[in-house]
Order: sequence, then C-alpha cells, then structure tokens
Amino acid sequence: QVQLVESGGGLVQAGGSLRLSCAASGRTSSRYVMAWFRQAPGKEREFVAIINLSAIYANSVKGRFTISRDNTKNTVYLQMTNLKPEDTAVYYCAADNSFTTLIRGRAGAWGQGTQVTVSS
Repeated sequence: QVQLVESGGGLVQAGGSLRLSCAASGRTSSRYVMAWFRQAPGKEREFVAIINLSAIYANSVKGRFTISRDNTKNTVYLQMTNLKPEDTAVYYCAADNSFTTLIRGRAGAWGQGTQVTVSS
C-alpha cells in the first residue's frame, strides 16, 4: 500500500502561482499512475491532471497547470500558474496501478488534501 502526503497549498491572489507536492511512501513504484483531483465547497470532486508516460489535463486548467513527477524522490508535483478564484478547492493527490481506474477517480490511494484559496 502506498501513502500520499500533499503540501504546498495556501492563499494566493488571482494571477498568482503555487506548486503542490505529493510525497509517496510505502510500496512506492515508478509504475504507479499519479493524478491530482480537487473538490470545491459544495461541489463534487473533479479531475485536474494525470501523469503516466504523458500528461492529460482537465480543460479548465490546460495551459495553466503542469503535472510532473520525480521518481527518484517518489514525488509528483502540480505547478499552478495564472490562478483564478474558481481554482479554490482542496487538492488531492491520488495513485493507482491503472490509468483507466485513476482517471475515473477510483484511486487505490488518496492523500489527505491541501487547501488552495485564490482571492480575487
């Protein structure tokens, strides 16, 4: 089983940037597919980005967010630029062996989440 811990959230003004990190421990493997999801107040959790051999992004963040991973550090990152108030949410890191399972939000492992708040 893999454990995930997110960090890097905070309060930022619109147009600003943040970088989230997700450190994996336990039965870590570079073969894990990694992803970021987010959940805004009163809304369902939604897909943000996923990385395996390549990256895929939600349309709402494409061109502004970049997902990357450093397998030597068992860490995945989410670089967020040009942040908007609608990006305000709790951001969750997730991992699974299956790309299809993970992109559907049915991850084998989830982090505890980190709050991102974007002020207008």
